[in-house]
Amino acid sequence: MLKTIVFIFLISPTLNIKDGVEPHNGSNKCVSSWGFYAHKRINRMAVFTLPPELFTFYKKHIEFLTEHAIDPDKRRYAAKGEAERHYIDIDHYAHNGEDPFEIVPKRWKDAVEKFSEDTLKAYGIVPWHLEVMVKRLTRAFKEKNLDRILQYSADLGHYVGDSHVPLHTTENYNGKMTNQKGIHGFWESRIPELSAENYDYLVGRAAYISDPLEKAWSIVKHSHYALDSVFNVEKELTELFDDDKKYSFEHRGRVVMKVYSEDFSMEYQRRLNGMQERRMRESILTAGSFWYTAWVNAGQPDLSDLKEDLSEEMKEEMKKNDEHFNKGKINGRNHGN
Repeated sequence: MLKTIVFIFLISPTLNIKDGVEPHNGSNKCVSSWGFYAHKRINRMAVFTLPPELFTFYKKHIEFLTEHAIDPDKRRYAAKGEAERHYIDIDHYAHNGEDPFEIVPKRWKDAVEKFSEDTLKAYGIVPWHLEVMVKRLTRAFKEKNLDRILQYSADLGHYVGDSHVPLHTTENYNGKMTNQKGIHGFWESRIPELSAENYDYLVGRAAYISDPLEKAWSIVKHSHYALDSVFNVEKELTELFDDDKKYSFEHRGRVVMKVYSEDFSMEYQRRLNGMQERRMRESILTAGSFWYTAWVNAGQPDLSDLKEDLSEEMKEEMKKNDEHFNKGKINGRNHGN
């Protein structure tokens, strides 16, 4: 029974089990920002933003980039230190109406000097990690290392997606502080689950980003400034919808699940003016632009002569990550709880 429940949670992290049945903490897979579906779609569609000289290579490996878009979430079960790469609780650093973006230095060295490395890691490092990933991908391009080009491209797309989620920029990431528990998965999984097939994924062409760190901070700032709407609209609608209208029950395989109703979800999306679609579209364009930027910074190497398949070492590394993921013990916080 628990295995069935775990599988369902992969689809939508906020869903609760009817009649009080809950998954064991060690088996709860409620960790995927955007949901696995959206992360895969972001990486896949980012390929189509690339210029011809880079598109040919990425298109050849589009299935890898799609399937491995969720690897960073899987690594949260295998590697300590992975979890903090997915978010930043920027509001932790501001008090009494202060602007946290005026408080936290943008450069890692300056931030460490001001707050300490332990503190920064405790509250998330996603903007700095985006810059790190661009540099890693640049190095992989220079070395023409197929394993690392594909791995870092897939990972970078994931972290880009995370940084575009407003609830990845706050200590109140799952609404516990405002009695809105479950809003994290509602925003990033339930809404896309209902609507993502109708999103417009034609986002334009990737562009060179001259300052990846500045871009990363800009993304986080726009995400954070959207939080008021994310929380306030949900509160407004909760006042308007009785519980039997706010929630509904759906069959997922052999399990009946309590979910946010379609009417409540669609009205939330409408009042947010399609925020999820807009953030997802921006994620796609930014992922492609970061890939393109790393390639340009590496000197625009010719990738046509690279081998076709991953090394056995890389395959073994991915296999071990999958094994840890299937054991189900997460390192770091769980956005579904």
